[in-house]
Parts: sequence; structure tokens; C-alpha cells
Amino acid sequence: MTEAPDPGEPERALLAAARAGDRAAQDALVRRYLADVYRVTFRLLGRRERAEDATQDTFVNALQALPRFRGESSFRTWLLRIAANAARSQGRRWTRSRETALTEADGEIGDPADPGREVERREQLARVERALALLPPKQRLTVALRVQQGLSFREIAVLAGGSEGAARVNYHLGIRRLRELLP
Repeated sequence: MTEAPDPGEPERALLAAARAGDRAAQDALVRRYLADVYRVTFRLLGRRERAEDATQDTFVNALQALPRFRGESSFRTWLLRIAANAARSQGRRWTRSRETALTEADGEIGDPADPGREVERREQLARVERALALLPPKQRLTVALRVQQGLSFREIAVLAGGSEGAARVNYHLGIRRLRELLP
């Protein structure tokens, strides 16, 4: 077995080692992208348990398919596409819930010195979450990927299985609808 790659090591070296079957490299890839994958699956499923299942499915599928990764997109984009597909599979297995919790998905911790401000922040996040849940799935996914993950429209298009133009339209329609829904 080769020496475990440093988690800060360039992605190309981690991918090469992971493809060669190096468990430490595979673990490093999982650690590197776990939060991103979870956010995508949570955004699509809206339930912590389902998102955790879809996240696990994502990494199992990705590690099995890693030898077939051609590098036509970034590894992150490829992985998030697998995550979106895993979440859709989970969604088909269970009835979708409209309840979501952005603070649970992002793991944000407020300022304990100002509990009033923390309550206000949580209320605002809950309003945003309720409004996001009302968006059609493609708009919700596009807005979340653009705002929370910072993906380009090209990367979103690859993930959503559409064109870059469609990603832009879904994003702008989603933002417009959020502005209507939020006071």
C-alpha cells in the first residue's frame, strides 16, 4: 500500500491514488467533498436522514465508478452529479417532505453572546427555507448550487443534465420567485 496522501494534496494526485485502490486516498476524497455532497442531497431531499442515505450512496457509487471518470468535467462537478442522481433515487423511494432546515444542512452556529440576534437569524433562515421549498425542483437545485456551492452555470448544467442557458434561466426564475415570496 502506498503512503496516504495528504488531504491538502492536489486533487489529481488523490484521484490517481484512489483509482489505484488506495483506501487512504479514497477516504481523503470523501472527507474533501462530504459537506458539498451532503448540501446537495439535503437541498433536494429536505430531510437529514434521507440526505445522509443519499450521501452514502453517492460515495459508494462514485468510488465504484472512479475508474470510469474521464475528467471531462472537474471531479467535484462529476461527484455532485452523482449526488443529484442519488438524491433523485431517494426521492422516488419516499414521499418528499416540504420541511427543511438550512441551519441543520449548513451546520451554522450563531453568536451565543447575542441570543436575540441568533433567534432573528434562525427565523430569517426558516423563511428562506420555506420559500426555497416552494420553488420547482430545478429552480431550487439551481439556486442552491449557485448560492451555497458557488458553482458556475456550466457546472450546474452538467449536474442538472441540461444546458448552461437553462441553468441561467432556472436560477433567475428561482431568484425572482424568492423575491416575491420573501417580504
